[in-house]
Amino acid sequence: MSQHLHHDIVIIGAGAAGLTLALELANEHQVAILTKGDISEGSTLYAQGGVAAVLSEKDTIDSHVQDTIVAGAELGDEDAIRYTVEHSKESIDWLIDQGVPFTRYGDNEDYHLTKEGGHSHRRIIHAADATGLAISKTLVKNALAHPNIHFFPDRVAIDLITTQKLGLEGDNRVIGLYALNQDSEQVEVFHAHRIALATGGSSKVYLYTSNPDTASGDGIAMAWRAGCRVGNMEFNQFHPTCLYDAKAKTFLISEAVRGEGGRLLLPDGTRFMANFDERGELAPRDIVARAIDHEMKRLGVDHVLLDISHKDPEFIKEHFPTIYQRCLSYGHDMTQAAIPVVPAAHYTCGGVVVDQSGATDVKDLYAIGETSYTGLHGANRLASNSLLECIVYARSAARQILSDNAPRADYQIPDWDASKVTDSDEDVVITHNWHELRRFMWDYVGIVRTNKRLLRAKHRVDLLLSEIEEFYSNYRITADLLELRNLAVVADLIIQSAMARKESRGLHFTLDYPEKLENSGPTILKPRIRSSELANQAASQH
Repeated sequence: MSQHLHHDIVIIGAGAAGLTLALELANEHQVAILTKGDISEGSTLYAQGGVAAVLSEKDTIDSHVQDTIVAGAELGDEDAIRYTVEHSKESIDWLIDQGVPFTRYGDNEDYHLTKEGGHSHRRIIHAADATGLAISKTLVKNALAHPNIHFFPDRVAIDLITTQKLGLEGDNRVIGLYALNQDSEQVEVFHAHRIALATGGSSKVYLYTSNPDTASGDGIAMAWRAGCRVGNMEFNQFHPTCLYDAKAKTFLISEAVRGEGGRLLLPDGTRFMANFDERGELAPRDIVARAIDHEMKRLGVDHVLLDISHKDPEFIKEHFPTIYQRCLSYGHDMTQAAIPVVPAAHYTCGGVVVDQSGATDVKDLYAIGETSYTGLHGANRLASNSLLECIVYARSAARQILSDNAPRADYQIPDWDASKVTDSDEDVVITHNWHELRRFMWDYVGIVRTNKRLLRAKHRVDLLLSEIEEFYSNYRITADLLELRNLAVVADLIIQSAMARKESRGLHFTLDYPEKLENSGPTILKPRIRSSELANQAASQH
């Protein structure tokens, strides 16, 4: 028999978006936060650069809006962009009020603002070179201290429970979720009047990624299975400069290093970015990543170099203490020589379609942060707009939830039924499919694409989806199986979206359609859920 837990709000994920929403709601609601592992693990923890916001008198909202539109290859939603930027200062003020220790000018009370690729002004407020860590630690501390916020670590969300899945009449409404307790290995039922997906992106679908292991697209896949539209899944940002080192895997080297004068070099020491864009190293990430990818393939090399050693060593250590120490631990002294870098999957610009309050197509279901598609990023994310989006839309969702006093019914939710499954003695199937999926996504659906590569990927993902669903239906679930299931769904969404776009724009570059269309819009996919599938999803994992 499943354990049933009841809360007003359940938030899946404890990054900047999830924690902000929890803190904004907790004075009036009982809030549960589910995390896959440790309560602070997530992409926010590893964000280095900072938060983009209009904070200087020399800067303007219009300028930030225009920079975002340009970086997004004119595919962003201008209303969403303007809404986000107009709420940027109040979001920073909220973070400051929470106690986030942003860097100041020495003893001066003014906050230090840096500049990153694609920005026309210094507008990145930061906490040294570990802004995400500072935000995460502060918000986690505040959430732990609040009596109405309850953390449930080591839970892997399985699927959302909706009225439609239970065969109930009326609008499709979320009423709870099933989650695997990794400690007890039992499935728990979480009842809630509202659920928010703050699970981050899906960069783990690629072989090389700067993201933590949690970034497996869980929220996007669950929302899709629940009946939500997704948008712009073909736009996956590859961070151009991740440390290339076998021990480090792909440790991210912040955009701010290039913002403060870092130069990209070929192995022979030649600069090359000017050959691709007049902005050089400060061009938007998609241009820089493609330039590096081009040079690596042209020369047959595994990496290029990032050099900031021409700057004063003390300047480097002061501005990039975390990066400096981490590189040094792997034998790379960035004050003395160039360091090896390579692109890696970094950010999912698409996601679950939401409105200005973070609401999805399913009533009472919200998606915030990297899980969502707000229209802010268009075809490419402008550096440091991601953390801003987390705060702005989490607070917007909170305002919507707090203003909605309509009563919510309590529904009977069936126990998780695992009576027809057995323990697997062939987990090698999961391991094999896991590696195969990430490899063909990297090879066929990576930085540069072609029709032939996408078609190969589509054929393979269709087979994988069938194999995984058969395995899921017959064997007891594990965290690895659940992540693989979600990654396969997300991979399919990325491939479908990429195949639908007959142009090259922003992060989607295809050799078959190298030009940008004069008129283009977002790629929106709508799920087709048959009534028979809904019945099968309702009470068991079959």
